[in-house]
Amino acid sequence: MTDTYPFARLVLLVAAAGLLALLSNRLTERIRIPAPLLVLVAAAVAVKAIPDLHHPPEQLVERLVTVALICILFDGGLHLGWLKFRAAAAPIVTVGVLGTFLTTAAAAAFVHWAFGLSWFLALLVATAIAPTDPAVVFSVLGRREVTGRSGTILEGESGANDPVGIALMASLIAAGGLSAGAFGQIAGQFVLQMGVGAAVGIVGGRALLWFMRAVPLPSEGLYPLRTFACALILFGAATLAHGSGFLAVFIAGILLGDERAPYKREIERFHSALASLGEIVAFVVLGLAVDLAVLTRANVLIPGLVTGLVLALVIRPVFVGLCLIPARLAGNERNFVLFAGLKGAVPILLGSFILAAHVPDAERLYGIVVVVVVLSVLLQGSLVPAVARLLRLPMREVEPEPWAIGVRLRNEPEGVHRFTVTPGAPADGHRIDELHALPEDAWISLVVRADRLLPVRGSSLLQAGDEVLVLADPDLHDVLAATFGNPVSSA
Repeated sequence: MTDTYPFARLVLLVAAAGLLALLSNRLTERIRIPAPLLVLVAAAVAVKAIPDLHHPPEQLVERLVTVALICILFDGGLHLGWLKFRAAAAPIVTVGVLGTFLTTAAAAAFVHWAFGLSWFLALLVATAIAPTDPAVVFSVLGRREVTGRSGTILEGESGANDPVGIALMASLIAAGGLSAGAFGQIAGQFVLQMGVGAAVGIVGGRALLWFMRAVPLPSEGLYPLRTFACALILFGAATLAHGSGFLAVFIAGILLGDERAPYKREIERFHSALASLGEIVAFVVLGLAVDLAVLTRANVLIPGLVTGLVLALVIRPVFVGLCLIPARLAGNERNFVLFAGLKGAVPILLGSFILAAHVPDAERLYGIVVVVVVLSVLLQGSLVPAVARLLRLPMREVEPEPWAIGVRLRNEPEGVHRFTVTPGAPADGHRIDELHALPEDAWISLVVRADRLLPVRGSSLLQAGDEVLVLADPDLHDVLAATFGNPVSSA
C-alpha cells in the first residue's frame, strides 16, 4: 500500500491535465488559437518548469502518437465516408499524393539553398513539414462547418498525405542517404507501402463490415471496442506486410463510413471521442518531448520561421494550386484550401523519427520542424475564421444536438433513407404534396429543422438544411437523392 498515495497523486494530476485540455476547446472559441497548440505549449512549459517532469523516451513518444494517429485517421475515414470521398476523389488523391511530393521537393530545395543543409537533411525536414492537419482548421472554426467540395478536399487531403509523408520518411531513413541506388530503394519502398496499405485497407474494411453485421456480441458497449480492436489489427497486419498501416486504417474507415451496421451510431460516437482523446494525448506527449532551449537557438528559430512563412505563402499556394486546377473549384473555395494547409501532430511525429534515427544535427532539424508547426498553427490558425469570412466561403452552423430520438429494431431495416435538403434541390422551397418526382410508394416519415421535429403533412414546406427520413424501396435511393440532395450516413 506504500504506492497508493503517490499513484493517487499521479491520477489526480493526469485527470486534471486532461480536463483542462478538454476545456481548452472552449477557450479556442474566444481567442481563435487551436486547442492543440495550447496543449503543446503548456506541456513544453510544464516539462521545463516542473522538476519532477522529464522528457519521455523517444520510443514511447512514437508509440503513443502512432496509436493516437490510428484513432484519428480511422475516425477521419468514418466521417468522410465513401460517398463524399468519391465526389472529390480525384483532387484528394492528386493533392494528397502529388501535392505532397511537390511540396516536399520545393521545401527541400529552399531549405538546402537558404540554410546550407545537405540535400539529404533538407529532404528530411521537408518531408516532415509537408503533411497537413485540417482537423486544426475545423477546431478553430468552432461550430461552423465548411460546405461543398473544399471541406471534403481538406479532410481527404489530410488523411491521404499523412500516410504518404510517413511512408516517405520511413523510406528516406531506411535508405540513409541520397544516391542513384537510394532513389530506387526509396521509390520501391514507397510504392510497396502504399500498395500493400491500400490492399489491406480495402480487403480489411470489407471484412470488418461483414464481421460487424454477421457476428453479434452480448452487449452493445462491446461493439465499438471490437471496431477499435479491428482497426489496430489492420494497422499491425499492413505494417508487418511492409505496407502503410496508417493508409490501411484510413481506407477502412472510408469504406465503413456510409454503411449501415448494428450500433453504428454508437460506434461512430466512440471513435469520434477516441480521436479527440488521441489528439490531446499526441500533443501532450509531443509537447513533453520539446526542448524550449533548442527552439530559441538562432540556427533553429530563424530557419523555422522563414521556412514556415515560405511554405505557407509561396510553396503551398503555387504547387498545391497547380494540383487543384483540374478540380475547377470556385475561386474562394480554392483559395481557402490553399490557405488552410495547417500543420499538426504528424510533422512533429516525423520530426521525432529524425531524432530516433540519430542523423547528423538531428536535434536542430527537429527544432526547425516544431517551429514551423507552431508558426503555422498560431499564425494561419488564428486567421482561418477571418479568411473564411473574407472569402465568403459557404459554411453552415453546426449546433450541438444533445438529445436524440430513435427506435431500436432487432433486424436491419430495409428502405430507410436519410437526406439533408440541399439549396436548389427540387425539394427546397416546395411543399411535400408538390414533389411530383417522388415515387408513389415513398413515405416521408420525419422532418427535422433547426433541431426541432416538424409535423409531416402534405402542406409542409421543406427548406434547405432540413433533415428528412424517407421510407422507400432501397433501389430508389438515387431517385430520392436527386429530389432531396445529400444523403446522411448511418440511416
